[in-house]
Amino acid sequence: MSSGRTTAIAGSLLTASFSAVMILSFTASADDQGPGSSKGGKAVDAAPTGVKLTTQLPESISVDNSSKETALTATVKNEGSKDSGDIRLLVVGFDGMTVKNVQGCSEIAEGDLPEGSNSGFSCAVGNLAAGKSKSYDVDATFDLGKTGKICLPVQTADGSKTFWQQGPVPFGTTNPAPNAPATPLLLGTDNKPVAPGGDKLPKTGPAREMLPLGAVGAALLSAGAAGMWWSQRRPQQPQG
Repeated sequence: MSSGRTTAIAGSLLTASFSAVMILSFTASADDQGPGSSKGGKAVDAAPTGVKLTTQLPESISVDNSSKETALTATVKNEGSKDSGDIRLLVVGFDGMTVKNVQGCSEIAEGDLPEGSNSGFSCAVGNLAAGKSKSYDVDATFDLGKTGKICLPVQTADGSKTFWQQGPVPFGTTNPAPNAPATPLLLGTDNKPVAPGGDKLPKTGPAREMLPLGAVGAALLSAGAAGMWWSQRRPQQPQG
């Protein structure tokens, strides 16, 4: 084989390898989210003595600008000194964020979803030992032309009590990058949607500023009120 042909082949392989690295670097993944955060979380109903339940979401996620797909990890923790008893975790999407799948969990029927939400899954955590945690891989889509929120209530297995609720808390960016392969979003940041067909931000006004209240509903803006909602209208248990 001539040295010229060898050089050409080597160059092609190098280009292919570089392209593969570039593609992988922009693929939405739950492995590149940074540390977890309980931002937007609050205790609702009193937990049993010695039990302290919380949740965590990643501080940042990445949304593929073409497919709108993203992935994240939702974690429930027992930071207390006693076992939790039988509990469940709900993962619910609002507005531009739609939860497509949660590994090992059951989809909540449309009629049992909270007002303003578009999707949700119920995860049977079971008895969570003191000092332990359990994480779930979440697949979702995020419409960057809208705001988007996620909510993580932790309840008794029958949904009669909500011990903790994180959210609905937003993911978003104030610096959209519609021409990039992916857009990073930060937890606790209201998304500034990109105007259709361009990279300029749409005009904002009173109507847009009121979007979270109109879309989610006042009952879900307060963790306490949300806990009451979940207690009164809990998803039906799957038939065993």
